[in-house]
Parts: sequence; C-alpha cells; structure tokens
Amino acid sequence: MRIGHGYDVHRLTPERKLILGGVDIPWQLGLLGHSDADVLTHAVMDALLGAAGLGDIGGAFPDTDPAYAGASSLLLLERVMEKLGAAGFQVGNVDATILAQRPKLAPYLPQMRDNLAGVMAVPPGRVNVKATTEEGLGFTGAGEGMAAHAVALLLER
Repeated sequence: MRIGHGYDVHRLTPERKLILGGVDIPWQLGLLGHSDADVLTHAVMDALLGAAGLGDIGGAFPDTDPAYAGASSLLLLERVMEKLGAAGFQVGNVDATILAQRPKLAPYLPQMRDNLAGVMAVPPGRVNVKATTEEGLGFTGAGEGMAAHAVALLLER
C-alpha cells in the first residue's frame, strides 16, 4: 500500500466558470488557472501521483504548456490513471476536502464523487468528497480563493 497527500489552491475571479470535481457549479465567480482550475481534481491528482512517487501535476502538466490551456481536469485525471496503471498501481480509496466559504457545495458533492470515481474506475463508495468553510478566516474564508486537500491510498497490482 502507498499513501499520498495532495493540496491545491486557486484564486476566485469573475471571468471563469466554477468547476469542482468536473461539476459546473452556477455561481458568479470561478477559479483562475491554466486549465479549468478544478482545485478538487488537482488535489486528488497530486495525492495519487505522490502516493505512486510520480511527482506532481506541475511536472506532469506544466502551466507553461499551451496544450493544457483550459483543459478539463477530469481528462488530466485520466492521464494520471494511465500513469498509475503503467506503474502497477490501482486506487484503493480517496478522501478529499474542499475549503470554500461560498457557494454551498453540499448539493454537488455526490456528482463530484461519482465523476472522480468513474475516472478512477472505482466504486463511488471508495471516494469521499466533503466541503467545509473556514468560518470567514484566511483567503478561503474571505472569498478570495478555494483550496482542497486529498489523501489517496494506492494498492500494488
């Protein structure tokens, strides 16, 4: 078994869509980044890559490469899964937390979980996605950005 932790953060901006776990969430602000800036999926990818000892998403998908401009993070997760398979790993489970003051994310969490589980080819019960506020503290609490943490367990095949 191998365990990895992932963390990602993106600034909120009015010029972008808010996409988390592949779900397009209607809101007046979105996350700024080179790809779709899906902070949840980015944290999950970093946890998976870290558990496998395969670096991080910055190395795998550099923001200097125009090929990843506006890219769907779920498609990037598919590529991460290919790398894990080639290295002899499969996902055991993933647990992730989104840190966001607004909007309320509870209605969207089941679809985020299902999207991630589908790409990782695991039953939804092996993926947990939750959200929390930071009680108005820090940059997430002030509504300046969002962050996500993820922990992944990989199994060797």
